[in-house]
Amino acid sequence: MRLLLATLFTAVLAYDPTLGFNRALVVENRTIDDIYKAALAEGGVVNVWHGGDESGQQAELKQAFEARFPNMTLNVTVDLSKYHDGNIDRQLATDSLYIDSAILQTLHDFTRWDLEGALLGYQPLDFYKIHPAFRHIHASWYGVRLFGWSNVWNSDRLADGPKEFTDYLKPEFKDKLVLTYPNDDDAVLFAFDLIMQQYGYEWFEALLAQNPHWVRGTATPVTLLLQENTSFVASFTTSVGLAPSSPLNVSIPSEGNFVSWPQTAGIFRDAPHPEGAKLLHNFMLSDEFQGAPGSWSVRKDMPAPAGYDAIMDVQSTNPVEFSRFMGNRERVERLRFFFESKIGSAQGLSPLIDNL
Repeated sequence: MRLLLATLFTAVLAYDPTLGFNRALVVENRTIDDIYKAALAEGGVVNVWHGGDESGQQAELKQAFEARFPNMTLNVTVDLSKYHDGNIDRQLATDSLYIDSAILQTLHDFTRWDLEGALLGYQPLDFYKIHPAFRHIHASWYGVRLFGWSNVWNSDRLADGPKEFTDYLKPEFKDKLVLTYPNDDDAVLFAFDLIMQQYGYEWFEALLAQNPHWVRGTATPVTLLLQENTSFVASFTTSVGLAPSSPLNVSIPSEGNFVSWPQTAGIFRDAPHPEGAKLLHNFMLSDEFQGAPGSWSVRKDMPAPAGYDAIMDVQSTNPVEFSRFMGNRERVERLRFFFESKIGSAQGLSPLIDNL
């Protein structure tokens, strides 16, 4: 019994670095070209797991990274963050880690992994340009992209799209809304929570009376809005950026509160390719990547998209609140089951499975 207790005690300490007082922070002082050389010498490979609901969603990231750094290979595996985290935990628990970096929507996982000592404290070159609310004080994690939901509609079918969440209750939207199950995606769940805290449960009852079409995956609404043989016209559980291609159009509410958050990244302390992961994170935080048009940046020094305020000045969103929401798992689960009791469990295969 004593041997068993001693073994368990040792195992616990191995995953809690607090009392070791040995948190080694790696502060990057090389140029990105020097990091590139080190990554090539390491093998020229980066394995990253990225949150998402369609397998090809990060094709542009892979293409841009490999074009910028010839002879580097970026292996991106896209899956729902809620599935990635359990599989990462399995790798950590069995000492079989083969991924280098995780970029996920499940923001609470990074806090947990940091407390377990699983993450590398690494300050990339532009670390202090990241908004302080989006970065860990010991650089175990930090936002690399700013995501959020917006009102999205097909302008070929709808001349004047919805601006506020109350607009979705208008008679012309009956049978024409496509929405992601809130009980299948925590960011969508938070969107419904925000709306109903503001407009009450009555808003939800009125929405159900509109007979929306419920789908799995936050990219699925866009797919259906673009299909020719459907009557769907609008959604508020998806995003196409702030400068979409025709026929899609977007707006953000000025009265209602919408969801935004920093998609967060961390490098694992025992990553097989730490130099490759460092190269990827520095690239994603660079002027080149963060300056992409049509989206807000996690960096406080980058200009807002044309026609919009800086993200922290937009009065109808607070990108810090999603992290707090995600950290309260008891409340998240209660909300999830509440919505499941009203609209049923999420039906159909995950879009990722459909794409395999």
